[in-house]
Amino acid sequence: MLYYDLPYLLIALLSMVLGALTQGYINSAYRKWSQVPTSLAGSGADVARRMLDSNGASEVGIARIGGHLTDNYDPRSNMLNLSTDNYGRGTVASVAVACHEAGHAIQNASGYSLMRLRTALVPAVTFTSRTWGLLFIAGIMFNIMGLLKLAIAFFAVSVLFHLVTLPVEIDASRRAVQYLGTVSDVDQAGAKEVLTAAALTYVAAALISVLQLMYYMSRTRSRD
Repeated sequence: MLYYDLPYLLIALLSMVLGALTQGYINSAYRKWSQVPTSLAGSGADVARRMLDSNGASEVGIARIGGHLTDNYDPRSNMLNLSTDNYGRGTVASVAVACHEAGHAIQNASGYSLMRLRTALVPAVTFTSRTWGLLFIAGIMFNIMGLLKLAIAFFAVSVLFHLVTLPVEIDASRRAVQYLGTVSDVDQAGAKEVLTAAALTYVAAALISVLQLMYYMSRTRSRD
């Protein structure tokens, strides 16, 4: 059976271990720097606003959303959406996360090529991520190699998205740390720790997706 062979179980175990470790690290780093007040004036939203304005992205809006670490930049609406803590609190962690998301908005405003590619991939990855599993199961059940290969091609779109996302996230963090370094060494040090922890979650996701793709491709070859 597909889901009970050793390579699959090892990949699943690695995914769980990496997920737990990276999530634990980011929670620890965020919690630590959430106790340290920023040396800058204002909240995460205020600092992000100044970062946007100083980098030619003054047209980007900033809104408060619910949840914990649900922060994101939406290029469709050109809105920076910050979770309640990061929007309203003035801690090193909240400033780091807010400036990271501002980094994405600046990428979009400056026409950063990988950001544009990532945005262009969203519709395709949304569709393929919902359908590849059904195609894969159908291909196994009915022994239709064409469906299996199509399913793997669809899954590869998700893998490509993960691989493109990684440098986009790293670049946004670089912009945030660079901006904070011009105004506060303390905030820069905290931002490095918080955003490095966050980046590791993307590294783990990219690694696991590549391993999964290699596994599915090897299973398909064995059925030829």
